[in-house]
Amino acid sequence: MNVLPSAGQFRPPDAGEPVHWAEHLRVADLSVGTYSIPAGGTDEQTPHTEDEIYVITAGRARLESGGEAAEVRAGSVVYVPAGEVHQFTDIAEDLVAIVVFAPAEYTRNGASGA
Repeated sequence: MNVLPSAGQFRPPDAGEPVHWAEHLRVADLSVGTYSIPAGGTDEQTPHTEDEIYVITAGRARLESGGEAAEVRAGSVVYVPAGEVHQFTDIAEDLVAIVVFAPAEYTRNGASGA
């Protein structure tokens, strides 16, 4: 067992950065991290080569993905398939998402960043 005590907690971005990303766990078949975007912030992530699940633990925004858009807030759970263009927009409240990648982030060829 591995308890992830800081997973899902908002962390402000470092100076000059638009978001904060912290990886909490990495094994061959998945990785888990926390993605924080401050209210009014900009999400500049590019598509990943791994499948993702976002579990929103705090905040409110829109997630645009695959030509669709959905409001997300604490309690929302969203699946984004590998390679799908997606981005959080209209970030009305500090947004915090636990992100689960399967397989682990950056393990497939051609992977790009969050």
